[in-house]
Amino acid sequence: MPRANDRLPRRGGRFLKWLAGRLLRLAGWRIVGELPNAPKLVMIVAPHTSNWDFYFGICAIFHLDMRVSWIGKHTLFRWPYGWFMRALGGTPLRRDRSVGRVEQIVKLLNEHEQFILGLAPEGTRRRTERWKTGFYHVAHQAGVPILLTYLDFKLKHIGLGPLKMPTGDVEADLAQIQAYYTDKHAKNPDQF
Repeated sequence: MPRANDRLPRRGGRFLKWLAGRLLRLAGWRIVGELPNAPKLVMIVAPHTSNWDFYFGICAIFHLDMRVSWIGKHTLFRWPYGWFMRALGGTPLRRDRSVGRVEQIVKLLNEHEQFILGLAPEGTRRRTERWKTGFYHVAHQAGVPILLTYLDFKLKHIGLGPLKMPTGDVEADLAQIQAYYTDKHAKNPDQF
């Protein structure tokens, strides 16, 4: 189990922490790596090829007692599940309206003492040739690091990887970030 960190935003629910850990253990998963010592960050999770990514990711977040905010497509927030998705830290995003999203998220990060934004850089479960770069621009403009996390379905590891501070060289930084994920095993490898 990663060691505790008092600078991270916490949920504070002991029962949910226990239950999530139990669910992960029953499914044969374990968390590897260490929690970062940073009050604000953008956490990316890859590979994202299955709905199971969300389930195991949410279990890990609750087990680690982290308060993570995430953005999902607006259709996830329709009745009757919208309240539940918001309770899990979700905020709906309309993909057909791209005006000022990065700036809005940077403002949100800057307004809080502690804030973790969790995103899937692929932006979809389908195969993509290029990752979306919004996560990178948010981290760079807000001056916060990017936490590289993963779900490896072959090893059944949920990994807390290194922190990467964006330099402003998007192409070089993205190449380094994507190289980190080359040996991670997706649920649906043909989609990653």
